[in-house]
Amino acid sequence: MINNGISIENAAQMLLGADNILILCHKNPDGDTLGSAAALMYALKSRNKICAVLCQDKIPEKYDFLGIDVYENQFVPEFIVSVDVADQKLFGDDVMVYGENVDLCIDHHPSNTGYAKAVCCDGTLPAAAQLMYSVVAAMDVEIDRTIANCLYTGLMTDTGCFKFSSTTAETHIVAAELLRCGAEHNFISERFFMSRSKKTIELEKYALNTMEYYFDGRCAVIVLPKDVLEKVNAQPSDIDGISAIPRSIEGVDVGITIRQINDNTFKISVRTTECANASEIAQGLGGGGHTRAAGCEVICSLEGAKNAILREVETALCR
Repeated sequence: MINNGISIENAAQMLLGADNILILCHKNPDGDTLGSAAALMYALKSRNKICAVLCQDKIPEKYDFLGIDVYENQFVPEFIVSVDVADQKLFGDDVMVYGENVDLCIDHHPSNTGYAKAVCCDGTLPAAAQLMYSVVAAMDVEIDRTIANCLYTGLMTDTGCFKFSSTTAETHIVAAELLRCGAEHNFISERFFMSRSKKTIELEKYALNTMEYYFDGRCAVIVLPKDVLEKVNAQPSDIDGISAIPRSIEGVDVGITIRQINDNTFKISVRTTECANASEIAQGLGGGGHTRAAGCEVICSLEGAKNAILREVETALCR
């Protein structure tokens, strides 16, 4: 239980009572944090609020259609809201000056640390976009095609095109409502699930050729070294989806993807079946997330990172 948790209605009232609003996303942004932020941005603008979105990393080109107004010091923030950010450290160093003063956090991670002054969080939802749909509705904002596309992007990408186990009947109901509001299913599904860049294909080929198995085949590990990423000039968006590969193999209960950020920093993604809790595995190394999908960052050598996560996996599989 988050001590400073508030209702959807209270979150909506906080937003309606504010102006000069800065919306924060997490670093290495994905479709959920960007789609939710964009939807909130358009909702606030429809109520004549001044607002913009800030992310430490450049927004990938495939999200250009969202039309996000990026914060470039065009106003002095009076109210700061974060979306899909469970922990302050996920903002990144360049954004931390704002991340340390968040007035409202809208999130769906059970591992949310409660860092904001007020937190509107539902850890049972598969995407922050599903919660944002309710917040926007509570703001009495009409969900037009633009907002619907933003929310549908978040919903579709964070549910793996509605394949992940976190998807519920209510998720499909919200998706249906967004389609009724004009969300372009064909365009969004084609953009994120029906086509892949050549860089992605090269990384997938490398991952499949170098994958390692542990614990009688119950754990599969992919390592993406920095030199390999640089060789194909991979962008963060080219890596989307690769973390799902090891878990998709028959007999694998825990899929691990280790991506090298720099010489001694590694980002680890964890995907699991019902036989293990991904969030508990990631929390063992200071991370968090959801029951079936989580992640963390570690500062050490590659072997140190691999050994550390494998110890957590072994503990989880033995429970």
